[in-house]
Amino acid sequence: MALFIFLICAFTVIVNANWQTDYGPFKNVLYSKWITCDHSKKLDQDVSETELYFYDFQNDYNVSYKINNAVDAITRFYNLDVTRQIKFFVPGYKSHISRNAPELIRQSFKQIPNIYLIIVDHSIYTSSRDGNRKSYERSVFYSYYIAKAIAKVLADFRKNGFPSQNIHCIGHSLGSQILGYAGFIYFDLTAEKVWRITGIDPAGPCFSNSLIEEQLRSGAADYVEVFHCNAGGLGTTSVLADVDFFLNDGKVQPHCHVGILPGYGESDAARCSHKACVRYWTYSVNNPGSFLAWACDSYREFSSGKCAGNEVAIAGYSNPGNTSGVFYASTESYGVL
Repeated sequence: MALFIFLICAFTVIVNANWQTDYGPFKNVLYSKWITCDHSKKLDQDVSETELYFYDFQNDYNVSYKINNAVDAITRFYNLDVTRQIKFFVPGYKSHISRNAPELIRQSFKQIPNIYLIIVDHSIYTSSRDGNRKSYERSVFYSYYIAKAIAKVLADFRKNGFPSQNIHCIGHSLGSQILGYAGFIYFDLTAEKVWRITGIDPAGPCFSNSLIEEQLRSGAADYVEVFHCNAGGLGTTSVLADVDFFLNDGKVQPHCHVGILPGYGESDAARCSHKACVRYWTYSVNNPGSFLAWACDSYREFSSGKCAGNEVAIAGYSNPGNTSGVFYASTESYGVL
């Protein structure tokens, strides 16, 4: 009996250590040869049903408009303060304005002065209807065209007096990859770059195994930062930003359990870790200085203390934007799981 328990425990450790690379969440769906990753850019796809939600928390004002006429409608009826920053959030696959990620963003920015918050709802094109494979294929296909519409919105704000240096774009999962496209399109439209793009666990399937041009990367904004929480699962494995932060091990978050047998629990653990990234980052909005991160070559070296003397950065909202490279941070020491 003792031998049996030992073998089960040993097997569990092996599975937990290797499930991301050997099995992976939705391995037979989102990473399979049966999924079609269509990154077409030459079509003129209509994404006009995308909705923009505009928030001015200081004046208790919020409205929503379809994306094609949003800026015109907002500026026509509202006197915007162009000295404020625009915080522009793009959620991921299967998201909706009423889901957790947009709500966490709303709550985290309610007390931040001198900003406008805009949240994109592209769910009509990126919902889960038709099942995981077909709906994700559709969502990937629409990503570039949603990005074009977003870039046009940002360029219209620029025309209305908002400096590019006042535009901070934040994306989660598929939203991060959409912003990768949008940043370069914005540059084509304005000959300027937005100030910052923050990628919160950018989507992996159909992106991390694609050409670099299909991925959020350095150059899409004056400063591109990426936070990894489920690398190799629902999040990308690519390290292409100006700075890449790996929170905890960057793969499986501490409270997200895989399970004993492969095929049982991977999907839940992946979703848990992928969503945790939004919670970590929004926590940092109202908790300046979190999380401290150390330049390091691997999580093994970081967790063993071998990088304690290396460069230190802030892996969160208050990152000043002057750091580059790969950094590791722990969220557990801040009581955030």
